[in-house]
Amino acid sequence: MLQESSVDSSGSRFAPLVVLELASDTKEEAIAWLLSRIRDWQQNGGAELLVEQLGPGIGVEEKENPNMFLVGASMQRLLCGAEDLGLFKECTDGSMRAFTFASKHNFKDFKGDGDGFLSMAECQYVIKHELDTLRAKEETNVPGYSHAKLYPGKSIIRRLLSKGILIQMFPLHENEELKRLSFSWYKKVKVSLQPLDDIRHYYGEGQALYFGFLEYFTFALVPMALIGVPYYLFDWEDYDKYVVFAVFNLIWCTVILELWKRRSASLAYYWGTLCRKKAFEEPRPGFHGVLGHNPVTGRAEPIYPTSKRHLRVYLVSLPFVLLCLYLSLYIMMIYFQMEGWALSIYDENPTFWTHILLFIPSIIYAVVIEAMNLIYRYAAEFLTEWENHRLESSYQNHLVLKVLVFNFFNCFASLFYIAFVMQDMELLRQSLATLLITSQILNQFMEAFLPYWLQRRRNKKMIRKIQKRRLYEEKELPLVEQVRLEADMSTYLGTFDDYLELFLLFGYVSLFSCVFPLAAVLVVLNNITEVYSDAFKMCRVFKRPFADPAANIGVWQLAFEAMSVIAVVTNCALIGMSPQVRSYFPESETQLILCTVAAEHVLLGFKFILTFLIQDVPKHIQDKLARLEFESLEALKKKVSTSTL
Repeated sequence: MLQESSVDSSGSRFAPLVVLELASDTKEEAIAWLLSRIRDWQQNGGAELLVEQLGPGIGVEEKENPNMFLVGASMQRLLCGAEDLGLFKECTDGSMRAFTFASKHNFKDFKGDGDGFLSMAECQYVIKHELDTLRAKEETNVPGYSHAKLYPGKSIIRRLLSKGILIQMFPLHENEELKRLSFSWYKKVKVSLQPLDDIRHYYGEGQALYFGFLEYFTFALVPMALIGVPYYLFDWEDYDKYVVFAVFNLIWCTVILELWKRRSASLAYYWGTLCRKKAFEEPRPGFHGVLGHNPVTGRAEPIYPTSKRHLRVYLVSLPFVLLCLYLSLYIMMIYFQMEGWALSIYDENPTFWTHILLFIPSIIYAVVIEAMNLIYRYAAEFLTEWENHRLESSYQNHLVLKVLVFNFFNCFASLFYIAFVMQDMELLRQSLATLLITSQILNQFMEAFLPYWLQRRRNKKMIRKIQKRRLYEEKELPLVEQVRLEADMSTYLGTFDDYLELFLLFGYVSLFSCVFPLAAVLVVLNNITEVYSDAFKMCRVFKRPFADPAANIGVWQLAFEAMSVIAVVTNCALIGMSPQVRSYFPESETQLILCTVAAEHVLLGFKFILTFLIQDVPKHIQDKLARLEFESLEALKKKVSTSTL
């Protein structure tokens, strides 16, 4: 699979897939113990994987970490691991079924000993799973480290990571495949769909679903952008006619999210993750507590009282979030004072330069918003870690909630204030345009160019290896150099920030684009550049991440749907504020409010009816899933009847 392979002592062909980097001062007895556990047979509690130490680099003067190890596995071991994980693969009859080693020849593309049947991402995911589930037996601590306590059933890799003995574990790139993917993905400018199947094959389903959603969101914005351009060109000052645009906005934000569910289900089915059973979730590496007994698994593990966690959430985290929201509100009021100051200068001396000055407060405020979002993100991560959640899913849900609440308030509070308190549509258009454009420029700089520049600046060894890599453009980079090159790359932290950016852009478009129709156009242009910048950083800036066998975009689907509900309320309020609608209620403000609220309730009802009518999973996929369930039940009945005879 990679450039170099060898044959280990047992005669199995060794293709390195995953790298383990231990601390340079790790004690020899700990290394020997870890390697023996990785190599030991499964029936003895080992992982039954192949592992070799990485040799020294060629012509390198600086001291290198000698404790780097390459991990691989025989094809049979990988196939058995795929069965244990319940990976779904396509059968010869076109259906998707859980892979079993006994019926391996019934699966499409399985030839010979199975080489090439599993993608490299799947092989690396299997190895990661086997390493993560490598558990202590009778050891009380890591050999040579009395402070690194162990107990029967404790994950060895998680303990090594939490104690700093294991620095990192990452999957290796496959250079030839990466070159092909890079060329079809971002190295040539083209008007076509992204190679989602290739992305999924190389990076896994989680990454592919993100890029699939980014692509879908971009195409979904095209109708709104096409409608918005003539509105901007011909009816810029005619606010009354934006009522039609607001109504279209209401329908659009509901329909695209429902259709995405169908698109996501189709992709997940053909990638084999839609009907895959969710694996039992183990405690997070950072979870700590008093050693107790898990009644589900029967293993010893830390126990932390739920009441203590709730006290931390409600007595510390919640007040902190409220304090941050108050600080954001205070800075927003300073921004409005700056706007008033700039407007007074322009009124006194209306020149070209004073007109430019009108945009300066919004630009400064946009930069401050991005800085506050970044600082708050670190604080939210610290607090969520301190809350000591047992499961990774619980940790992520609490982190997402904290970040979404603050980012929503920080980014949109000023726009809501201008729209519904000041009722200044001209200022709303100006502020929305400035915030949107400035945030897009900052995000592109922070996400793609800054990480690459910092990577080169902070690590001279990295620069030399990149230069050395250029010498090998016509040849394969030696494995030792490739491993050490990738070890120095930044670690990819997941799709959290990418989804968060799309969430905020969706908010700008769905909430207030009726007063700034070009918002959809700007977001389309941003998303096009986002595809290329994200692809670039995945292939060139960051280490290869482990595959995430996701079936959907998770909690972000709920976040987008919540935003669409807020968009209904916001657009109804904007419609009710329009002079065209107000003219129908010249004498009664109360009737206007009641009619607006009634219309908002009707539209919300229509939205939920539409959600019910549009099925989340296409009918043909529902039929295939039902058939698979029926055949599984029939096979179970046959097995039970056979065993009773």
